[in-house]
Amino acid sequence: MSRKGEETQSAQKAIIYCRVSTKKQASDGGGLESQEHRCRDYAADKGYVVEAVFPDDVSGGGDFINRPGMVALLAYLDAKPDENYVVIFDDLKRYARDTEFHLKLRRIMNERGATRECLNFNFENSPEGKFIETMLAAQGELEREQNGRQVIQKMRARIEQGFWVFQAPIGYKYQKSKYGGKELVRDEPAASVIQEALEGFASGRFQTQAEVKRFLENQPLYPKGRDGRVHPSRVTELLERVVYAGFIDAPKWGIAMREGRHEGLISYEVYHKNQARLKEGSLAPARKDINEDFVLRGFVECADCTRPLTACWSKGRNAHHPYYRCYYKDCESYGKSIPRAKIENQFGTVLQSLQPKAIFSDLIKHMFKQAWTIRSAQAKECAQAYKAEISRLDTQVEHLLNRIMETDNTRVIEAYEAKVAKLERDKIILREKVSNQGQPKGSYEDLFEPALTFLLNPWKLWVSGNMVLQKLVLRLAFQGRIQYDRKTGSLNTKKSFVFNAIEEVFMNKSKMVGAEGLEPPTRPL
Repeated sequence: MSRKGEETQSAQKAIIYCRVSTKKQASDGGGLESQEHRCRDYAADKGYVVEAVFPDDVSGGGDFINRPGMVALLAYLDAKPDENYVVIFDDLKRYARDTEFHLKLRRIMNERGATRECLNFNFENSPEGKFIETMLAAQGELEREQNGRQVIQKMRARIEQGFWVFQAPIGYKYQKSKYGGKELVRDEPAASVIQEALEGFASGRFQTQAEVKRFLENQPLYPKGRDGRVHPSRVTELLERVVYAGFIDAPKWGIAMREGRHEGLISYEVYHKNQARLKEGSLAPARKDINEDFVLRGFVECADCTRPLTACWSKGRNAHHPYYRCYYKDCESYGKSIPRAKIENQFGTVLQSLQPKAIFSDLIKHMFKQAWTIRSAQAKECAQAYKAEISRLDTQVEHLLNRIMETDNTRVIEAYEAKVAKLERDKIILREKVSNQGQPKGSYEDLFEPALTFLLNPWKLWVSGNMVLQKLVLRLAFQGRIQYDRKTGSLNTKKSFVFNAIEEVFMNKSKMVGAEGLEPPTRPL
């Protein structure tokens, strides 16, 4: 063996440990790289041979067992018990910023025969040296906790001013605020997708959270997981977060809900409806195996037992065949298969019959236009009524606050506070209604064209193949489920109010509109 090889083999072996508090520090400032560079220079000056480097990008507080880099370092020492390594780190604060775990880590490394060396601190295995090390570890813990307290104090003050301080929710991003710091702004196109989902759940367009989930998964511009799915918990979180209504809160810090400085994606009224729907539960639970193969499943019911039909694929000799079935054992039609095409073709015929005749389309549009004009004229009167109601609620709140000041009974105070909170929520909704009584958010054409498209030709939406639109047609065109009679092969439907009205006024030959028009004739004087 050469002299150089003997020197290398006899040189002290070392490993390096580097740590930054956050992943951002690791990626932005090159903190890990600079620490490693200084530690390598130190090792070169000492004549050490560096075998491995173990980095971490997690907070310094808490148990070191939660740091992947430190766990890997200790495993490396365990794998080579005969080597007495030198563990080099840049600063004592990088080692541990918690006194308890600092001392525990020191003991564990001593048990493995490792020698610790720091660039700015000299470890001494003496009572005085251990005392100084313990004091410095305690000082690091104190600084960490003080910094954490200051950060929380600043965050609380920011929240009390109406600013969101946590990670930006999906649909929002941070930008510089004219009031200082950063504030939330809409992040398109995700913001519009979330707005449609939340408003759709409140209005009943989406009956279940599962339907909201499918809607989000079908939006190519909405961020999803690696598998292209949206986790159910994410849907619940979207529906429950008051930040999307333009409000903020921090219950863990004792900060009650207050109006935020950011624009809400939905109104507080919509948010309140969603919370009520979440509390009540879904009216029509969605099965996990629902798919586009059987879009009428859950909507068509058996005429014998009036319970919804289920569906399945049955294997034939050469292919699988789709069927609807009744699976209730006490039913006369239990287990009887009905070809999917038989039911869905009849349903298509029923749906096409709902389309008004072309000669009535202009008249329907004229009726909508008249309704738009009348509603616009009523807006100012509604706004005045809402303002009067807000004043009345203000008086009630003031009266309850006076009662709270006059009593010492804890239960009475809690009851009054609950009433005050409810009145404050009602005032928020009324203020939103007042602000919405001004100019509409869109033109008549923008707001009513989609509705007219549905009324004049629901079949067009149905054959689009979009499952969300198909579910919408089912809910708007009919009153509840429709019955299928297996014996007669007929569908019994109950049309919704709007289609019954159209049929009664325009499509019934005995009630055709006469020369007098739609208004009743005036009685002679």
